[in-house]
Amino acid sequence: MKRANLAFAAATVPLDYLALVGAAAAAYSLRFADAIIRQRPVAFSLPFNSYLHVVLLIALVFIAVFAMTGLYRLSPRGIAVEASRVFLATSTSFAAVLAIAFFSRTLFESRFIMLAAWALAVIFVITGRLALRGLQRSLRAFDIGLTNVAIIGKTKSGNALRDYFTATRRHGYHVVAQTADFASAKSTLLNLKHHDSLDLIIAADPNLSRQEVEDIKFFTDVEHLTFAYSADLVPSGTARPIIHTFAGLPVIEVPKTPMGGWGAIYKRSFDIIVSLILIIITLPLQIIIALAIMLENPGPIFFGLHRVGQGGRTFPFLKFRTMIRDAHKLRFDPDFIKKYGNEREGTPLFKLHNDPRVTKVGKLLRAWSLDEIPQFYLVLSGTMSLVGPRPHLPEEVASYRPEQRQVLTIKPGITGMAQVSGRASLDFADEVRLDMYYIENWSPWLDLIILLKTPLAVFGKTGAY
Repeated sequence: MKRANLAFAAATVPLDYLALVGAAAAAYSLRFADAIIRQRPVAFSLPFNSYLHVVLLIALVFIAVFAMTGLYRLSPRGIAVEASRVFLATSTSFAAVLAIAFFSRTLFESRFIMLAAWALAVIFVITGRLALRGLQRSLRAFDIGLTNVAIIGKTKSGNALRDYFTATRRHGYHVVAQTADFASAKSTLLNLKHHDSLDLIIAADPNLSRQEVEDIKFFTDVEHLTFAYSADLVPSGTARPIIHTFAGLPVIEVPKTPMGGWGAIYKRSFDIIVSLILIIITLPLQIIIALAIMLENPGPIFFGLHRVGQGGRTFPFLKFRTMIRDAHKLRFDPDFIKKYGNEREGTPLFKLHNDPRVTKVGKLLRAWSLDEIPQFYLVLSGTMSLVGPRPHLPEEVASYRPEQRQVLTIKPGITGMAQVSGRASLDFADEVRLDMYYIENWSPWLDLIILLKTPLAVFGKTGAY
């Protein structure tokens, strides 16, 4: 999903909260308006500050109910459906607040304010959401937040989708290619992807064979694109499909991971908060480690070779230096390899259990995974995540088989399934299998379990070299 679309999705929560608080404040002001007081004199005392404190808490209850009733799901909805859901969710929230007040024996003396707040909340929330939707559609007119689509199939369905997306650009889809078949268009699609001009491929030919659909899906997995299909095209391995309706046709999107949409927003928020806390807590330790490295083997404090991250993009990878200077060059030295070998021979990785390049301080840092601490800064910057597949070197990734490149679907992590299931003692194939399981079955609970298991894996020193 485009970052602009994620930003708009995330903005609905604070916008709804402000709308609810604004509705409550407007209801209070309305009750104390001169015209209303002349009709119904005020017979109670309710200071606005006390009222506002209660409203700020009640608005959180409304937000929780909104979430439970699906108001923050990312599936597209029409304006009428959106308005009806807001009405029902607001009414349900209002009923929940009344129930809480009843059972806590808290009496609210102004029925007028309560009813006005409910009606205004419906109006304010709907208005806010419509304004946000209008802003999003206006930006799409300037090509901001558009999803670039390639349609496979010059069929009645494919042409209908092309015409629909072209005529309704406000919905956020831009057709960059339409081809009769996938095989002849593969190079064109690769070129579009490499120029960052392709996000989604829709298979819209009901006559495509199952193998052709599988080939398209495999291509989107390897190239980190979104795959969708119309009619009865159902490839294997499709879990948790998202169904859209365009031009009266069902279009089924196949997500590669549950980590999209709100999952991505949650995961990024969690990464920012936790990494910032960990940076502050470990700052004294970072200073001590830096001094120890410099005293034993003068040179850079950090090891900064590039690694491959999400989508196959490289990034500067930070660790505390645990080896002698320029140690990475020896891994390509034939004499060094002949003398010491490679315990991962036959795989894209290079590992030695008793690596002569590692310093004494480095051995201690590696044993307790303290060399990983600088990666908290990469998590904070958004390059890495706390949990995810480990990043590998570009030359290692160049040796991946096509199916192994699917681990590049998400951001790399400091820890992950492989790290809590054997660490470096795992075969590379097992590491990929665990990473793919994580990608396909991600949940906040799975992240939490992995983070809780990580200290146990570190203290056990399983595969720590």
